[in-house]
Amino acid sequence: MWRESGAETLDEYAVWAANICGMACLKMILASRGEIVPTIELARRCTLYGGYVVNGGSIKGLIYAPFVSFVKEVFGLRAEVVTNVATGEIPAIMQRTRFFIASVSSSIRWPEREPPSKGGHLVLVTAASDEGFRFHNPSGHDPATQADAVLAPADFDRFFANRGIAVAI
Repeated sequence: MWRESGAETLDEYAVWAANICGMACLKMILASRGEIVPTIELARRCTLYGGYVVNGGSIKGLIYAPFVSFVKEVFGLRAEVVTNVATGEIPAIMQRTRFFIASVSSSIRWPEREPPSKGGHLVLVTAASDEGFRFHNPSGHDPATQADAVLAPADFDRFFANRGIAVAI
């Protein structure tokens, strides 16, 4: 299904695939308001704003500040970079925004395991309370870990790198 990503070739898709979680989160946000934009098209456009640095077959990013500029200018989204945020603060952030793109360990798809580190992957938090965090994980390995996954705040905290992007539509 690489063609649906917006990639021109399978090789282009392979280069982007490991770096596209932020654009998958953006795609979900845009889809919530009826806009469907291919993921790699979003990545290419975000790169023009400095959200990714592409050097041959190497990609650095998602770089948060340029991403915020990109989504404000291109899609009219209100977004802000949030750093040094405790897991317990996310519910309050989401009371004033609709979404939170959270930096987590990619091993969040296996919540029963201890993560080797925090951060390096992005998930889209769609609801947060003292009882649980609901999120979509672009790299979930089965339906239960891809859409509407739920973790208790203490479990989410084990994976969360205390930074992300708050987004209001």
